[in-house]
Amino acid sequence: MTESLSTGHNAHELDENGERIRFSSVALPEDSRGPYEVFVNGVPQNAGEHYDREGETLYFYRPIRQEEKLGFWRWLSIFIGIAGSYKQNDSVDVTFVRDGQRLIETSLPIEILVEPTEEQRGMLVGSYSPGG
Repeated sequence: MTESLSTGHNAHELDENGERIRFSSVALPEDSRGPYEVFVNGVPQNAGEHYDREGETLYFYRPIRQEEKLGFWRWLSIFIGIAGSYKQNDSVDVTFVRDGQRLIETSLPIEILVEPTEEQRGMLVGSYSPGG
């Protein structure tokens, strides 16, 4: 059983021990150094609020995911207009320092740690859209 913790406009899910659920993780680029800036779909994220960093990994408190590669038939149906691509396709971008230079890595691979329940999906959909 989970419960919600609301902080401002951000709701977080708690596990049975009262800990925030880590839905997804992203590995930081190799040999990167802070300060880090983290963006999901171009929206700045705040450490401690949207994610936590442990070692070389970022853990997110909202479900984020990348759409899988399209198979031939799905690609063809989109191409000819029979279907659209409506799956969640988030992008995690991180700015960091390497060898004294400020760099950015885009579309870092996302690992799913916990699949959200239907109730959690409904509460969290659109949480990273710039408008709301």
